[in-house]
Amino acid sequence: MPIDPANPLVCVAPMMAWTDRHCRYLLRLFSPSSLLFTEMVPTGALVHGEQWHQLEYDPAELPLVLQLGGNDPQHLALCTAEAAHRGFNEVNLNVGCPSERVQQGAFGACLMLQPRLVAECVAAMRDAADITVSVKCRLGVDQHDSDDALFSFIDTLASSGCQRFYVHARKAILGGLSPAQNRSIPPLQPERVARVKSQRTDLQVIINGGITDLPTAIGHLQWADGVMIGRAAYQRPQYLAELERRLFNPDFAPDLADILDDYCRYANTQVACGHRLGNLTRHLLHACNGLPGARRFRRTLSDSVRLKANDLGVLTDAISQVYPQAA
Repeated sequence: MPIDPANPLVCVAPMMAWTDRHCRYLLRLFSPSSLLFTEMVPTGALVHGEQWHQLEYDPAELPLVLQLGGNDPQHLALCTAEAAHRGFNEVNLNVGCPSERVQQGAFGACLMLQPRLVAECVAAMRDAADITVSVKCRLGVDQHDSDDALFSFIDTLASSGCQRFYVHARKAILGGLSPAQNRSIPPLQPERVARVKSQRTDLQVIINGGITDLPTAIGHLQWADGVMIGRAAYQRPQYLAELERRLFNPDFAPDLADILDDYCRYANTQVACGHRLGNLTRHLLHACNGLPGARRFRRTLSDSVRLKANDLGVLTDAISQVYPQAA
């Protein structure tokens, strides 16, 4: 899935406990052209736990990337082959997550210290299926964060066939900082990601980190192959619509009432299939931010009694707080 320079890549980052299938369905309504990512799925959960249901998605979510966490080339190859069979557009290897739980599994950001192993994983994944295999990494880990170390890491992976890199413009600190602190305390250094692209022009480089507004995104796209948006996309999905309109479709003007109506229909279908209503409504909480009645909208959607009862009427009642004519 090569990147067209005239149509840069806009991605929604993989976010644990956030970018599940329901979230992705909603975000797709705000941006038909963005590339969506799953949450990170550990290979152990698939290979040993047989939790293949974690790879289920609605076709509306496509194009879609499966992000895997793991360090065993054979397991990653097996999961990549299954992802290709299920219709994913790309498989991404997580080499950037700094959480202690991930470190205990010996994958995520700590793998940046083992570039040869990561290269073996990438090679096995590429051999397993005819699908784009990419890597998401950081600038470095702890004190191993020089440009020389970063370029050496990227070159080692490129030699195994990896051509697409999503680079979070911060290093990871593996001891003493939580994942949330790792998203804010290590300073952003987008200029270092830009140096990677300027010196490795044959590779696709997508920058991640701190891209919370349109000017920042557009500025990075003067040199990067794409931008990856994280929590800003979740907390303000209209931001995705702004990017869609600016970069892909000048006439794109989604009606929020129509989006909410579409998601209500989707929620009805999903609850009928056995999904819990609360797992669907939680992704709507930020959808109406800035509109009159948004606080009442959120309060209605947070009614634990009605959510526990899978009372779908809570959706229409919430929407009526911002669109009274829908009542």
